Amino acid sequence: MRRLILLLTFLTFGLLNGQEKELPFAEIGPYPENYSAQGMLQRLISGLGYRFYWASADLRPEDLNYRPSNDSRATIEILEHIYQLSASIARTLDGSPVESNHGQMTYQELREGTLNYLQSAVSALDEVTDFSELSVKIVRPSQTYEFPFWHLINGQVSDALWHCGQVVMNRRASGNPIKSGVNVFLGQNND
Repeated sequence: MRRLILLLTFLTFGLLNGQEKELPFAEIGPYPENYSAQGMLQRLISGLGYRFYWASADLRPEDLNYRPSNDSRATIEILEHIYQLSASIARTLDGSPVESNHGQMTYQELREGTLNYLQSAVSALDEVTDFSELSVKIVRPSQTYEFPFWHLINGQVSDALWHCGQVVMNRRASGNPIKSGVNVFLGQNND
């Protein structure tokens, strides 16, 4: 009887785990074969994806609500901001304008959405032949702004990297450091 209960527990656990969506960037993957503008930016965004994947993995309610001071963002608010930045990156690379009207989202929706936007951005780079044809178009209720593509690199991509560091710092301070063995240099885990 004990073996049957143990077997059922493992089967149930395995089935539940199998139902979870596999998210991109648990690892970065192989290098591009050639050095190119597209390959460089793909690797930069993949590095962001890897960092975000592990910075945002397995956050508890106390991690999400943690804020280091009264005037700083809670971790969930940082995740919302990174989501908006990743949407902006993906939309710029597919030639769409950036609008910030995502509504209220759960932690899991923010995490999945961010990783999927970053994967979409990496894929969209396969089709880019001339970066000078791309621009960052930001739509606000009263006005639309347009900036040269360069701003995506020092703006949204760099800002998202910055905020991933904040998530890592916050979760460490709330008692839930990132998984041991995450190696951002190699883009894979030392298991």
